[in-house]
Amino acid sequence: MAATLHDVAQLAGVSIKTVSNVVNNFAHIRPETRRRVQAAIDELGYQPNLSARSLRSGRSGVIGLVLPELSLSYFAELADAVIARAAAHDLVVLVEQTGADREREIAVLTSPRMRLTDGLIFSPLGMGQDDASHLEVDYPMVLLGERIFGGPVDHVTMRNVEAARAATEFLIASGRRRIAVIGAHENEVLGSAALRLQGYAEALAGAGIPFDPELVTFTTLWHRANGAASMRALIEAGTGFDAVFGLNDALTLGALRVLQEAGMRVPDDVAVIGFDNIDEAQYTVPSLTTIDPGREQIAQRAVELLVQRMAAGGGRPANPEQVLVDFDVVVRESATLAG
Repeated sequence: MAATLHDVAQLAGVSIKTVSNVVNNFAHIRPETRRRVQAAIDELGYQPNLSARSLRSGRSGVIGLVLPELSLSYFAELADAVIARAAAHDLVVLVEQTGADREREIAVLTSPRMRLTDGLIFSPLGMGQDDASHLEVDYPMVLLGERIFGGPVDHVTMRNVEAARAATEFLIASGRRRIAVIGAHENEVLGSAALRLQGYAEALAGAGIPFDPELVTFTTLWHRANGAASMRALIEAGTGFDAVFGLNDALTLGALRVLQEAGMRVPDDVAVIGFDNIDEAQYTVPSLTTIDPGREQIAQRAVELLVQRMAAGGGRPANPEQVLVDFDVVVRESATLAG
């Protein structure tokens, strides 16, 4: 049978209340007492009952993290970073994915599962600006991503326009003028694709290079297969280009494969840059030049803001914060500056 508080208290030679105080990390416990209780917990393999703890203290020690899809490396690595940051605050992370489905994203906000957590870090991809009212929840929440701005909760996001402009400017500085884009979303007004395409257009305009719509390819999902299909379509159309900007690394990896199959040398014939700086990018051949959008900083600030709101008693903040993290151009082999 599972060990109980009573078992731990008996082995440690303390009261059940003392064991509870140690489990809940209360202050003003003598170090020797804390050591004995922890030793008893370890020996017995005691696991706290989160539901019971929540009823007693109002806290579960668990936060939620809702992401579109963990099959995309960016979101998997973001989850890893959030879990590490949460652990530094003695918090466990309950991860759920929505498949970027708007109805599932809305449903999760009122799910009974949220009652098992002390707060939520939420990254929607199906919802849009008109769905901001769904964020008016009665528990602490931090929003991620580029689907909703100016909402009723704290928001941590990346500098999509500026970062995409920097990526395009880097290609221009390397001597490229015909820069293809992989991964635009047709008719999108607000979102990662639209913001990154805006940054691309701004960089071209700043350099006096005309915007050529034939260089922009459209897709839906940002997966490797979509990047490969877009690259093949561009090559088959006979559209001349000397550089490729993939709006995320997964798309870019698919495009890179097709370029090599077509006998195009990277970066000699075509310079290639991605966006996300996923771990895989440094191991491709050639290694991928990409934008690091500040994933670690996003995780850090999101957890810090959520912990602050939890400590303040939860509820919607009177003055929600919007945090824009820093980015960096990570130069590797697929695109380099001349000289």
